[in-house]
Amino acid sequence: MLPGRDGFTLLDVIRDWGDAGIVLITARDGLSDRLRGLDGGADDYVVKPFELAELVSRVNAVLRRRGRLPRVLQVGDLIVDVDARVAVRAGHELELTATELRLLHFLVEQRGRTVSAGQILSAVWGYDAYDPNLVQVHISGLRRKLEAHGPRIVHTVRGIGYRVQARRS
Repeated sequence: MLPGRDGFTLLDVIRDWGDAGIVLITARDGLSDRLRGLDGGADDYVVKPFELAELVSRVNAVLRRRGRLPRVLQVGDLIVDVDARVAVRAGHELELTATELRLLHFLVEQRGRTVSAGQILSAVWGYDAYDPNLVQVHISGLRRKLEAHGPRIVHTVRGIGYRVQARRS
């Protein structure tokens, strides 16, 4: 409850100020209210009660769409800043080639999932053909650089592909 005005009035005021991302949080759950909010310029509409984790995800989605959320991915002690094109493991910046960085970015985006060499070829090199040696050679070089600063994080799933996963203590 806002003192002195409702959320729709505040939405109009904020939209007049500029181009801020807006997530309306309200108890009004009717279709006409949701449409009024979204058509009035809100980027998202959340009805109370809600889970905090969902709200955080919705706010992050709005920020991503507006290009304001840095794309930083993390697995264990490995941090990949996609926009800055930097990878850091255990506090050490890794010296990666452009291809190794694209490969690492793809693998970290898929963290916890097993991806095939074919999927890697398609995502990193844009090839539809299957060339396991190309993937194996680059995975090997990437592992060497990653493992210089910590335990194995790129795991082979025999006969299937590769999975990025931090070892649990």
